[in-house]
Amino acid sequence: MMHAEDRERTILAMLEQRGFVSFRELDERLIASPATVRRDLERLAGAGRIVRVHGGAKMPDAVAAGLTGVPFHENIKKNAGAKAAIGKAAAALCTAGESIIIDGGSTTLQMCPHLEGLELQVVTNSLHIVSALLPQLKTRVYLPAGSLFREQNIVLSPFEDDGSSHYRASKIFVGAAGVGPQGLMQTDVILLQAERRLMARAASVILLVDSSKFRASGGQVVCDLKSIGTIITDDGIADKDARMVKRAGVRLIAVPSVKGLG
Repeated sequence: MMHAEDRERTILAMLEQRGFVSFRELDERLIASPATVRRDLERLAGAGRIVRVHGGAKMPDAVAAGLTGVPFHENIKKNAGAKAAIGKAAAALCTAGESIIIDGGSTTLQMCPHLEGLELQVVTNSLHIVSALLPQLKTRVYLPAGSLFREQNIVLSPFEDDGSSHYRASKIFVGAAGVGPQGLMQTDVILLQAERRLMARAASVILLVDSSKFRASGGQVVCDLKSIGTIITDDGIADKDARMVKRAGVRLIAVPSVKGLG
Protein backbone atom coordinates (compact mmCIF):
# COMPACT_ATOMS: atom_id res chain seq x y z
CA MET A 1 0.00 0.00 0.00
CA MET A 2 1.14 3.53 -0.74
CA HIS A 3 1.44 5.94 2.16
CA ALA A 4 -0.96 8.88 2.25
CA GLU A 5 1.82 11.37 1.44
CA ASP A 6 2.86 9.32 -1.61
CA ARG A 7 -0.73 9.12 -2.83
CA GLU A 8 -1.23 12.86 -2.42
CA ARG A 9 2.02 13.59 -4.23
CA THR A 10 0.95 11.34 -7.13
CA ILE A 11 -2.51 12.93 -7.33
CA LEU A 12 -1.08 16.45 -7.40
CA ALA A 13 1.58 15.51 -9.95
CA MET A 14 -1.06 14.09 -12.30
CA LEU A 15 -3.21 17.18 -11.88
CA GLU A 16 -0.31 19.58 -12.39
CA GLN A 17 0.51 17.87 -15.70
CA ARG A 18 -3.03 17.70 -17.04
CA GLY A 19 -5.30 19.97 -14.98
CA PHE A 20 -7.93 17.19 -14.60
CA VAL A 21 -7.78 13.52 -13.69
CA SER A 22 -10.63 11.02 -13.52
CA PHE A 23 -11.39 8.87 -10.52
CA ARG A 24 -10.93 5.76 -12.71
CA GLU A 25 -7.38 6.84 -13.61
CA LEU A 26 -6.56 7.47 -9.97
CA ASP A 27 -8.02 4.12 -8.97
CA GLU A 28 -5.76 2.41 -11.51
CA ARG A 29 -2.64 4.41 -10.63
CA LEU A 30 -2.81 4.46 -6.84
CA ILE A 31 -2.18 1.36 -4.77
CA ALA A 32 -5.20 1.88 -2.52
CA SER A 33 -8.87 1.01 -2.23
CA PRO A 34 -11.48 3.23 -3.96
CA ALA A 35 -12.69 4.37 -0.53
CA THR A 36 -9.17 5.46 0.41
CA VAL A 37 -8.76 7.37 -2.87
CA ARG A 38 -12.05 9.18 -2.21
CA ARG A 39 -10.86 10.15 1.28
CA ASP A 40 -7.59 11.43 -0.21
CA LEU A 41 -9.53 13.60 -2.65
CA GLU A 42 -11.83 14.89 0.08
CA ARG A 43 -8.85 15.76 2.26
CA LEU A 44 -7.08 17.62 -0.56
CA ALA A 45 -10.30 19.41 -1.54
CA GLY A 46 -10.89 20.43 2.08
CA ALA A 47 -7.41 21.96 2.16
CA GLY A 48 -8.16 23.91 -1.04
CA ARG A 49 -5.46 22.13 -3.01
CA ILE A 50 -7.82 20.51 -5.55
CA VAL A 51 -11.44 20.87 -6.65
CA ARG A 52 -13.74 17.83 -6.74
CA VAL A 53 -15.78 17.61 -9.93
CA HIS A 54 -18.06 14.95 -11.39
CA GLY A 55 -15.98 11.88 -12.21
CA GLY A 56 -12.70 13.12 -10.77
CA ALA A 57 -10.78 16.20 -9.69
CA LYS A 58 -9.15 19.29 -11.15
CA MET A 59 -6.64 21.88 -10.02
CA PRO A 60 -8.01 25.10 -8.50
CA ASP A 61 -8.60 27.79 -11.09
CA ALA A 62 -5.69 29.83 -9.68
CA VAL A 63 -3.32 27.00 -10.63
CA ALA A 64 -4.86 26.08 -13.96
CA ALA A 65 -5.34 29.58 -15.32
CA GLY A 66 -2.76 31.64 -13.47
CA LEU A 67 -3.07 33.88 -10.44
CA THR A 68 -5.89 36.39 -10.24
CA GLY A 69 -5.43 39.99 -9.25
CA VAL A 70 -3.50 42.91 -10.69
CA PRO A 71 -0.35 42.04 -12.70
CA PHE A 72 2.89 42.98 -10.98
CA HIS A 73 3.89 45.69 -13.47
CA GLU A 74 0.61 47.50 -12.74
CA ASN A 75 0.55 46.88 -9.00
CA ILE A 76 4.04 48.29 -8.40
CA LYS A 77 2.87 51.71 -9.61
CA LYS A 78 0.09 51.93 -7.03
CA ASN A 79 0.88 53.87 -3.82
CA ALA A 80 4.56 53.80 -4.76
CA GLY A 81 5.58 56.41 -2.18
CA ALA A 82 3.99 54.50 0.66
CA LYS A 83 5.51 51.22 -0.50
CA ALA A 84 9.00 52.72 -0.70
CA ALA A 85 8.78 54.02 2.87
CA ILE A 86 7.36 50.72 4.15
CA GLY A 87 10.13 48.73 2.47
CA LYS A 88 12.84 50.91 4.00
CA ALA A 89 11.30 50.56 7.47
CA ALA A 90 11.06 46.79 7.05
CA ALA A 91 14.72 46.52 6.05
CA ALA A 92 15.65 48.44 9.21
CA LEU A 93 14.30 45.50 11.26
CA CYS A 94 16.90 43.14 9.78
CA THR A 95 20.19 42.44 11.56
CA ALA A 96 23.54 41.45 10.04
CA GLY A 97 23.91 37.78 9.14
CA GLU A 98 20.24 37.01 9.70
CA SER A 99 18.21 34.37 7.84
CA ILE A 100 14.96 35.83 6.52
CA ILE A 101 12.15 35.04 4.09
CA ILE A 102 10.78 37.70 1.74
CA ASP A 103 7.48 36.76 0.13
CA GLY A 104 6.92 38.09 -3.37
CA GLY A 105 5.11 41.39 -3.74
CA SER A 106 5.42 44.99 -4.89
CA THR A 107 5.85 46.24 -1.31
CA THR A 108 8.29 43.60 -0.07
CA LEU A 109 10.42 44.30 -3.16
CA GLN A 110 11.10 47.78 -1.77
CA MET A 111 13.18 46.25 1.03
CA CYS A 112 15.92 45.10 -1.32
CA PRO A 113 17.95 48.30 -1.89
CA HIS A 114 18.34 48.68 1.88
CA LEU A 115 19.70 45.17 2.57
CA GLU A 116 23.14 45.79 1.05
CA GLY A 117 25.97 45.00 3.45
CA LEU A 118 23.94 42.98 5.95
CA GLU A 119 25.16 39.65 4.52
CA LEU A 120 21.73 38.09 4.87
CA GLN A 121 20.49 34.66 3.85
CA VAL A 122 17.24 35.24 1.96
CA VAL A 123 14.60 32.79 0.79
CA THR A 124 12.18 34.32 -1.70
CA ASN A 125 9.66 33.07 -4.26
CA SER A 126 9.92 36.25 -6.32
CA LEU A 127 12.15 36.57 -9.38
CA HIS A 128 11.89 40.37 -9.06
CA ILE A 129 13.42 40.12 -5.59
CA VAL A 130 16.08 37.68 -6.80
CA SER A 131 17.01 40.16 -9.55
CA ALA A 132 17.16 43.06 -7.07
CA LEU A 133 19.41 41.11 -4.69
CA LEU A 134 21.80 39.67 -7.30
CA PRO A 135 24.15 42.70 -7.29
CA GLN A 136 24.59 42.28 -3.51
CA LEU A 137 27.45 39.80 -3.61
CA LYS A 138 27.31 38.96 0.10
CA THR A 139 23.56 38.34 0.16
CA ARG A 140 22.83 34.63 -0.26
CA VAL A 141 19.58 33.95 -2.10
CA TYR A 142 17.49 30.76 -2.19
CA LEU A 143 14.40 29.89 -4.27
CA PRO A 144 11.77 27.25 -3.42
CA ALA A 145 10.66 24.82 -6.14
CA GLY A 146 7.52 25.30 -8.19
CA SER A 147 5.98 26.70 -11.35
CA LEU A 148 6.58 30.22 -12.65
CA PHE A 149 3.56 32.52 -12.76
CA ARG A 150 4.75 35.06 -15.32
CA GLU A 151 2.44 38.02 -14.68
CA GLN A 152 3.61 38.18 -11.06
CA ASN A 153 7.08 36.73 -11.78
CA ILE A 154 6.63 34.47 -8.77
CA VAL A 155 7.42 30.79 -8.19
CA LEU A 156 4.68 28.79 -6.47
CA SER A 157 4.02 25.09 -5.94
CA PRO A 158 0.81 23.18 -5.12
CA PHE A 159 2.98 20.55 -3.39
CA GLU A 160 3.70 20.49 0.34
CA ASP A 161 7.42 19.90 -0.18
CA ASP A 162 8.69 22.83 -2.23
CA GLY A 163 12.12 22.79 -0.60
CA SER A 164 11.30 25.44 2.00
CA SER A 165 10.89 22.78 4.73
CA HIS A 166 14.68 22.65 5.05
CA TYR A 167 14.92 26.34 5.86
CA ARG A 168 14.50 28.22 9.15
CA ALA A 169 14.26 31.99 9.40
CA SER A 170 14.01 34.52 12.20
CA LYS A 171 11.56 36.68 10.23
CA ILE A 172 9.27 36.48 7.23
CA PHE A 173 8.17 39.64 5.42
CA VAL A 174 4.85 39.23 3.60
CA GLY A 175 2.28 41.32 1.78
CA ALA A 176 -1.49 40.82 1.54
CA ALA A 177 -4.46 41.45 -0.71
CA GLY A 178 -6.26 42.84 2.32
CA VAL A 179 -6.20 43.14 6.10
CA GLY A 180 -9.25 43.09 8.37
CA PRO A 181 -10.60 41.79 11.67
CA GLN A 182 -10.32 38.23 10.27
CA GLY A 183 -6.60 38.68 9.60
CA LEU A 184 -4.33 38.63 6.56
CA MET A 185 -6.18 37.81 3.32
CA GLN A 186 -5.20 36.61 -0.15
CA THR A 187 -7.35 36.04 -3.23
CA ASP A 188 -5.59 32.94 -4.62
CA VAL A 189 -5.65 29.49 -3.05
CA ILE A 190 -2.19 28.54 -4.27
CA LEU A 191 -0.73 31.83 -3.02
CA LEU A 192 -2.43 31.31 0.33
CA GLN A 193 -0.96 27.81 0.64
CA ALA A 194 2.53 28.99 -0.28
CA GLU A 195 2.43 31.80 2.28
CA ARG A 196 1.30 29.44 5.03
CA ARG A 197 4.20 27.09 4.26
CA LEU A 198 6.71 29.92 4.37
CA MET A 199 5.23 31.38 7.56
CA ALA A 200 5.68 28.02 9.26
CA ARG A 201 9.45 28.38 8.67
CA ALA A 202 9.81 31.74 10.42
CA ALA A 203 9.83 32.73 14.09
CA SER A 204 8.09 36.06 13.44
CA VAL A 205 5.68 37.34 10.77
CA ILE A 206 6.04 40.95 9.59
CA LEU A 207 3.28 42.23 7.33
CA LEU A 208 4.00 45.01 4.82
CA VAL A 209 0.87 46.72 3.49
CA ASP A 210 0.02 50.25 2.41
CA SER A 211 -3.01 51.73 4.15
CA SER A 212 -5.33 51.05 1.20
CA LYS A 213 -5.16 47.32 2.02
CA PHE A 214 -7.21 47.94 5.18
CA ARG A 215 -10.07 49.00 2.91
CA ALA A 216 -9.80 45.98 0.61
CA SER A 217 -12.49 43.32 0.82
CA GLY A 218 -12.82 39.70 -0.22
CA GLY A 219 -10.30 36.89 -0.29
CA GLN A 220 -9.47 34.01 2.02
CA VAL A 221 -7.79 34.21 5.40
CA VAL A 222 -4.12 33.20 5.47
CA CYS A 223 -3.74 33.75 9.22
CA ASP A 224 -5.46 35.70 11.99
CA LEU A 225 -4.18 39.06 13.21
CA LYS A 226 -2.76 37.61 16.42
CA SER A 227 -0.39 35.44 14.35
CA ILE A 228 1.31 38.58 13.01
CA GLY A 229 4.10 40.10 15.07
CA THR A 230 4.41 43.48 13.33
CA ILE A 231 2.47 45.41 10.70
CA ILE A 232 4.29 48.15 8.79
CA THR A 233 2.04 50.55 6.89
CA ASP A 234 1.92 54.23 5.95
CA ASP A 235 0.57 57.08 8.02
CA GLY A 236 -2.62 57.12 5.97
CA ILE A 237 -4.00 54.27 8.09
CA ALA A 238 -7.39 55.13 9.61
CA ASP A 239 -7.64 55.46 13.39
CA LYS A 240 -10.15 52.61 13.58
CA ASP A 241 -7.77 50.29 11.72
CA ALA A 242 -4.85 51.29 13.95
CA ARG A 243 -6.99 50.49 17.01
CA MET A 244 -7.96 47.13 15.51
CA VAL A 245 -4.30 46.21 15.04
CA LYS A 246 -3.32 47.27 18.55
CA ARG A 247 -6.27 45.42 20.12
CA ALA A 248 -4.95 42.25 18.52
CA GLY A 249 -1.63 42.79 20.31
CA VAL A 250 0.22 43.45 17.05
CA ARG A 251 3.04 46.02 16.90
CA LEU A 252 2.11 48.80 14.46
CA ILE A 253 4.66 50.91 12.59
CA ALA A 254 3.14 53.72 10.49
CA VAL A 255 5.66 55.59 8.32
CA PRO A 256 5.35 58.78 6.24
CA SER A 257 5.16 58.14 2.50
CA VAL A 258 8.11 59.05 0.29
CA LYS A 259 7.12 62.27 -1.49
CA GLY A 260 7.21 62.39 -5.26
CA LEU A 261 6.30 58.71 -5.70
CA GLY A 262 2.83 57.37 -6.42
